[in-house]
Amino acid sequence: MAATPTVLLAALAEHARSLSDVTIMQLHLEHAEMLADPALDGHLRNRCFFAGQVTRELINQGRADYVPISLSEIPKLFRRGDARIDTALVQVSAPDLHGNCSLGISVEASKAACDMAGRIIAHINPHMPRTHGDSFIHLRQIDVAYTEAAPLLQHGQRDVSVVEQQIGEHVASLIEDGDCLQMGIGAIPNAALACLGDRKGLGIHTEMFADGVLPLLHSGVIDNSRKKISRGRTVTSFAMGSQALYDHVNDNPEVIFLDVEFVNNPVVIAKNPRATSINSALQIDLTGQVCADSIGHRIYSGVGGQVDFVQGANYSERGKSIIALPSTARNGTLSRLVPYLASGAGVVTTRAQVDYVVTEFGAARLRGCSIAERVAALLQVAHPAFREALARDAREILGLRLPG
Repeated sequence: MAATPTVLLAALAEHARSLSDVTIMQLHLEHAEMLADPALDGHLRNRCFFAGQVTRELINQGRADYVPISLSEIPKLFRRGDARIDTALVQVSAPDLHGNCSLGISVEASKAACDMAGRIIAHINPHMPRTHGDSFIHLRQIDVAYTEAAPLLQHGQRDVSVVEQQIGEHVASLIEDGDCLQMGIGAIPNAALACLGDRKGLGIHTEMFADGVLPLLHSGVIDNSRKKISRGRTVTSFAMGSQALYDHVNDNPEVIFLDVEFVNNPVVIAKNPRATSINSALQIDLTGQVCADSIGHRIYSGVGGQVDFVQGANYSERGKSIIALPSTARNGTLSRLVPYLASGAGVVTTRAQVDYVVTEFGAARLRGCSIAERVAALLQVAHPAFREALARDAREILGLRLPG
């Protein structure tokens, strides 16, 4: 994430040229192009729990391995010994007076990795925020430390398109006073959050913490007052965004960074009433199957925390889960709502789990609906240019009797 230890990875990429069969396990990495150097083939192999811009092509070229797994399960791989860690490479804050460093803006599975690693090599970065929660690691736990002041990786916010704004407005229309939100990074969550200025008593329990929530925190719309888990505090596992975001979480006891095995545990999520998850997808079929990690056989991203939060929201009292996506791709030439998923596409959220699907044309609720009812609802939020063909496919492929 934004705490990718790029200084250590650059050194590893150089050192690995004299080694063989080294495996580096990773979540999403930022600015880690050095690991994609063809000269490292046979020396260092990436094992990815989530594909990013750098590792995506490596995976699809057969030069790296993709492990489909929910984010909440990754720490368990380490703690159970299913994935043995010789060395953990991490970026941490400077130590306090008691020798405690902080994992800062990215606790997620790094805490479990440090707990189980044979050795820990840390880049101590004075610019890394000190965060509260499960983030602390004492100097005596670190085997090798290297200190260098380096700018933190930032993720800028781009302008919101008309379609993204429309999707955000439809998502916001589903969010009520007292809802406890989970959302990712990007234009659609930001557009939705920007429409919530008149809500009251919102809470945050999310794997990822980004800039879009800051105005609502500053205005008091998000006060975490109605949560049951960590009432009064924002719960997250990692943060990625601007320097303003990093300044906000620095030494702020109102924001706690916890192990993702806890944050993304559906049982924990469900203990908060009105848990509301907002996630995205690449493709959804007319029965409600959600593909979010691949485009056909080609791996694009990962399972991440979508299923964790969909399940948690579904179990929560008055909870809801929302899958939000544009109705089309490739400049409007392809419909993202399809009669059946592309060959090889992975189902991340099953049709038995899906709740709301939102596009720029509105919101379709699928929970408890029959296949025919789902098709009718999804046709209403499909792009008008594709509705007739989708209805025809539903009649011919799914054998449904639909009007028209």
